[in-house]
Amino acid sequence: MKSQHVITSRRAIITGLASGGGLLLAGCAQTEPPTYGNVLRMADNLTYRMQRLLLPSHALVKEYDRRDITSVPANGTTDPADPHQEAYNEKNGLLYQQLRDGQFGRWRLRIDGSVSRPGSLSLSDLQRFPARTQITKHTCEEGWSAIAEWTGVPLRSVLDAVSTQPSARFVSFYAFDDTAESIDMIDALHPQTILAYGMNGRELPIAHGAPLRLRVERQLGYKSLKFLHHIVVSDRFEDLGKLSEPRNGWAWYVGI
Repeated sequence: MKSQHVITSRRAIITGLASGGGLLLAGCAQTEPPTYGNVLRMADNLTYRMQRLLLPSHALVKEYDRRDITSVPANGTTDPADPHQEAYNEKNGLLYQQLRDGQFGRWRLRIDGSVSRPGSLSLSDLQRFPARTQITKHTCEEGWSAIAEWTGVPLRSVLDAVSTQPSARFVSFYAFDDTAESIDMIDALHPQTILAYGMNGRELPIAHGAPLRLRVERQLGYKSLKFLHHIVVSDRFEDLGKLSEPRNGWAWYVGI
């Protein structure tokens, strides 16, 4: 009888969680990523919704002193122009090589989608925005962490410059190494979410994403995409195709 009671209780808990998750998801259908019919992805969505409900939207992550800075491994793609790297894209790789050879003087960040003033910004354009410098911890899904100083322009400033439309809910980012990421507007407007062009008081190194990388300090490290060239603002969650994290077994939202 005791084991039957335990089984029944577990079923009741699971059923309750599923029902609660369904209610939460139903209340946020316009702002959450698809589940692709996968139970694990449904759990990801439940985690996302609970964090959004319970945690302040502009709570800051801890910032450190310069004496806390550590070495930071350069993992993933370290050079989009290297055809031997796993995420190499031939077209983008050749373009990146040309831009790098010209010290990124002709590089542009294209911004479009649900904005009133789509366009592109050069690196010098971005550096004319008021800068933010923050010393934060990069937490990797592989279990390691490191502390570095990042300098860049708050993403919010750039979105204000292109005038995001009131209906905008998500921001997607595309990189030269054939990777992409997306975040919701809550993280996009967070004061510590920046487009970084500097690291530890110097120009951003190639291996860490030059000329520009995203820093999403309230999520795990793989959300801080390197080698940016295109930003798309959208009203609904956009499926990034083969680059989609849920389709490749990764969680879309990895808040910390």
